[in-house]
Amino acid sequence: MQSCLRVFRDVAALRQCRRQLLLSQRTVGLVPTMGALHAGHLSLIRQAARENDEVFVSIFVNPTQFGPNEDLGSYPRTWDADMAKLAELDAELEALASKKQSGANNVIANTLAKATNSSSATAAGESDAGVGGRITAIFAPTAAAMYPSVRSPTEPSTGNSFITIDPLSRLLEGASRPAFFRGVTTVCMKLFNIVEAERVYFGQKDVQQTVIIRRMVQDFFVNTQVRIGATEREADGLAMSSRNVYLGDRRRKVSTVLYKSLRSAEDTYLNYNLGEKRLSRADVLGPAQDLLRAVTSEQELLPPSQRSRIELDYLSLADPDTLEELDEVDPSRGGILSGAVRMLPIEEAVEGEDGGLGDGKVTVRLIDNIILQPRV
Repeated sequence: MQSCLRVFRDVAALRQCRRQLLLSQRTVGLVPTMGALHAGHLSLIRQAARENDEVFVSIFVNPTQFGPNEDLGSYPRTWDADMAKLAELDAELEALASKKQSGANNVIANTLAKATNSSSATAAGESDAGVGGRITAIFAPTAAAMYPSVRSPTEPSTGNSFITIDPLSRLLEGASRPAFFRGVTTVCMKLFNIVEAERVYFGQKDVQQTVIIRRMVQDFFVNTQVRIGATEREADGLAMSSRNVYLGDRRRKVSTVLYKSLRSAEDTYLNYNLGEKRLSRADVLGPAQDLLRAVTSEQELLPPSQRSRIELDYLSLADPDTLEELDEVDPSRGGILSGAVRMLPIEEAVEGEDGGLGDGKVTVRLIDNIILQPRV
């Protein structure tokens, strides 16, 4: 398999590459990213390589999904580090593909040696399919390339065209960030139309995004499969995110509060007796709220030179399909636990302290979720 890592900046050149792969009957998996790659992104790329002949990775900090007071300008842009990670991963995928190909060739040779008729030989020859994909293309367009009809893609009044998925995009994250999902669905639809991938890959950490993207693909008859990869976490449970680089040492120590709170709610769901009445919303979210309050109060009692202030955005117990809030949990359907907290800026830095990217002055918004699987 001859597949080289190439960077594309414009749509026409990428489409030409995709057309050649289509004519060669090569399948493509697309992994959309905004760069600042971490282990979660790399896990999705590995999944795409297992399931496709070729992998396209997009790196584009999409301006239309950022609100006026959000971190578009300071969002981490780590092009050189990203390319180094992708090159290293592609070498890993090449070695894995070569190993699989070698094994497949040995199977074919052994089968052919034993073959007694042509049908056996044909079956053996087909066994060498699916040895594993490679990273074929990095699509890193400019805003002008992705939004060619407008002067400023960040200003809706200048004539942007948008995709909106209501009411899903107004719930949860959408309530806090009204323009966010409109920007996400719009850029994803553009990427899907440009690449025409057989499969597209997203992480479970952004659970609402996965629900919305699936609905968009269904409602607009987009010819692709949406594949979801498990949330990649640090050893202490913090969900990996490109924004974690803002945390620094002090805020990083308490950044697991959201995950631990959601886990406490999950434990309540998993351990309750199915023979009893259904769990209410208060039953499930109560332990999470108690833990969040305790940690927040504990931090507030510390002096400014030591504390990390936490601000709860929301805690949710929602239907797994509609994302509407649940009053009680049906154990035959389960639900989605999710939440968001803001790690507020450091009030008083200590000399020599690692404040993270932005020196502790940037509010860090963390999101997480846990799927409550059906129990009956």
